[in-house]
Amino acid sequence: MSQTTACPLDCYDACRIVIDGNGALKGDNTHPITKGYLCPHLNHFDEFERINEPRFQGKKIAMSEAIELLCNALQSSNPQKTLFYRGSGNIGLMQRSMDHFFAGMDAVGTRGSLCDGAGEAGILQGRGVNYPLSPAMIDEADVVIVWGRNPHVTHSHLLTTLKNKSLVVIDPVRTALASNADLHIQIKPHCDLHLALLLSRFTLIEGFHDEEFLERYGSEYGEYYELTQTVRIKATLVAMDVTLGQIGALLELVRGKKTVILVGTGVQKYRNGAEVLRAIDAFGAILGLFGKRGCGVSFLGNSMQGLELPFRSLHKTVPIPNIDFSSFDTVFVQGGNPLSQMPNTAKVEEAFAHVGFKVYFGLYENETSAQCDLIIPAKTFLEKEDVRSSYGDFTLQKMAKLRDSEIGISEYDLSSVLCHHFNLSIPQEEECLAMLYNQMQSIDGVDCKKVAPILPYEEGFATDSGEFIFMDEVDLSFSDEEGIFLLTPKAAKSLNSQFHRSQGVYVHPECGFFVGEEVIIRSKTGSLRLEVHHDDRLRHDCALIYAGTPGVNRLTPDLLSYDGENAVYQENKIKVEKC
Repeated sequence: MSQTTACPLDCYDACRIVIDGNGALKGDNTHPITKGYLCPHLNHFDEFERINEPRFQGKKIAMSEAIELLCNALQSSNPQKTLFYRGSGNIGLMQRSMDHFFAGMDAVGTRGSLCDGAGEAGILQGRGVNYPLSPAMIDEADVVIVWGRNPHVTHSHLLTTLKNKSLVVIDPVRTALASNADLHIQIKPHCDLHLALLLSRFTLIEGFHDEEFLERYGSEYGEYYELTQTVRIKATLVAMDVTLGQIGALLELVRGKKTVILVGTGVQKYRNGAEVLRAIDAFGAILGLFGKRGCGVSFLGNSMQGLELPFRSLHKTVPIPNIDFSSFDTVFVQGGNPLSQMPNTAKVEEAFAHVGFKVYFGLYENETSAQCDLIIPAKTFLEKEDVRSSYGDFTLQKMAKLRDSEIGISEYDLSSVLCHHFNLSIPQEEECLAMLYNQMQSIDGVDCKKVAPILPYEEGFATDSGEFIFMDEVDLSFSDEEGIFLLTPKAAKSLNSQFHRSQGVYVHPECGFFVGEEVIIRSKTGSLRLEVHHDDRLRHDCALIYAGTPGVNRLTPDLLSYDGENAVYQENKIKVEKC
């Protein structure tokens, strides 16, 4: 008899998985959202080599010895000089049991985001709460605008909802979706804010706005229209490489139609990322897309929204994009790879080398594990109980333990051992799971959060006034930095620095470099040598290096977004030079 669980990987989809009688992972055909399809990572999950045994300074040791070494190190470390860094290699809710222990120790944690913090901040400023759109809601749309998002790679289960719809893609890359869209606007990077402002302006000029909705839930739209009038139309169109005809074509497609705007993280990988999402959201509000079936603007949802956890949270925190590791004596890394994924890698490496005792707790070897003193292998998601909350929809799924293994230790078990050693309380695992299970409800055969709204924003917004809050000021300047734009999207066969990581830099075939040629890529932050690949889907003024490519973050700055404490991976322009 087959058993089911859910995928814990850092992805919108949260696939429902069947383990057949032979122990093989397969998609669950009965699940109405993920519909039996698994990504390449899960289809080959058991083929990826994992860490099998604990190590200390390169030598294999027993798990009991590893835990003793960890306890001794934590015992001798000042909590204010102890950093707990939890990555997103597994985003099951029970992973936060380690937060519980380090909070009890009064250690330092992290805040902010390497992913979506700027966009989330912008959404909260306008709406008050960030709800995603469920696939069922998207399925009811007539028109879908995919803005800086590539569902083929990041959210493949959405593809079936996009069939037989008018499709607009706004993206500097001619993705597979863009190639088949009714309209592709191949915008210049870092111009999404300006395009969103112009779309709102022309929507109001042409009378395509939803006046009834705005009078009730966006009464300050007149003032926002005045703000959009500060955009110089001709100069901005040239700077964006967008035509007035394209804007008109988009507005004609959405006029009077049920429209969904799906926004990806690429548009907010800049210091003003929150403004970008606020402007895109404002365009949705001008059209009256909120609180209606088959309509809305959807970014990454907050998977923790409305959930109560059984674990303590850390109160002393530092922003994750620009942590100074050298200010800590002990660093514990769980399920992450900061020496690859944090911006300004050279600076991170130098600071990390000054930490007195470094611990890596995870499944796979990476740049960070190679620099740590103590390595503790974790259990896979198949070997422990957990619960999966999604940021792509409102599902909340049980993850049953389906395999026994002598390898590794689960996050809860390690936290429990540490709490016992340091005389700290922790709820029993069964109590923790029961608390999470009690927050589930079944909707059409799918386990979801009890707090999931049936129709997001139907009763207005979670702001003090109940209305959408429009921006009242905006920075309209364009970057004058020399160089070409760096794009850092997700790759199809890797997930950040896990699995089959990409290699090389991708440029347009007419950029003057040969396939296989080694080039030097420079930014204000650092440099990197990579092999050239051609991709005629790119603009001539862009180079693409997939997230997770070894060394890519030598090029990215350790700056924070103005709002949301987010990493700004695409803020630097780069130069590509022959060696």
